[in-house]
Amino acid sequence: MIYTDLHIHSCLSPCGDDAMTPGEIVRAARDAGLDLIALTDHNSARNCPAAAAAAREAGLGFIPGVEVTTSEEIHCICLFPDLGKAAAFSRWLDSLRPGFSNRPAVFGRQTVMGSTGRRTEERELLFMARRVSLTELPGAVRQYGGLFWPAHVDKPSNSLYSILGCWPEDFQADAAELYFSQEPAGIPASIKRLRASNAHRLRDIRGPGFPLPLESPDFTGLKNYLRG
Repeated sequence: MIYTDLHIHSCLSPCGDDAMTPGEIVRAARDAGLDLIALTDHNSARNCPAAAAAAREAGLGFIPGVEVTTSEEIHCICLFPDLGKAAAFSRWLDSLRPGFSNRPAVFGRQTVMGSTGRRTEERELLFMARRVSLTELPGAVRQYGGLFWPAHVDKPSNSLYSILGCWPEDFQADAAELYFSQEPAGIPASIKRLRASNAHRLRDIRGPGFPLPLESPDFTGLKNYLRG
């Protein structure tokens, strides 16, 4: 088994704690005994390079990703095979921004961490919905070679079931992420179920993580499991 956590926020997400720097996330994941993590900040992959560098140094599997907010206000996890694809997808998301400035005192800071430790602040508010629908997003993600699934489908807000009330017919997802113990009705039997911490604080990253029968602790291992 590979012990995973595929939904983690860093200090770039306005709702993420300032202590959630890429280096501290990797340290917490290693201390928890995890083998593979994904960084999934709101609508941006700008902290993925620093996280990838820290993970590589620590010998921890890492997948770059984004948690996208669709035009329906549904949160979706999008993971990519490498930093280049994640960065290109992130730039595409930037073109779909609604253009609201962040107010750090209200929403929280949005800190971009460079690989050398340099800090800058993202000025536009990241967790606002992007101009892409739930039906359009899977195809866009696959253009960048990525994997896609709706996040925490059973939560009472910003989830597939809280917004739509059902699993849409012919919905093209690679998995379904569950948060609570009882899954909602209607998720196709062929869809793999995943669990993750949705960590916003270092204490949310806990062992033993979420075990998956992957061949390897990387994007290829996850892709083969979900689509195999």
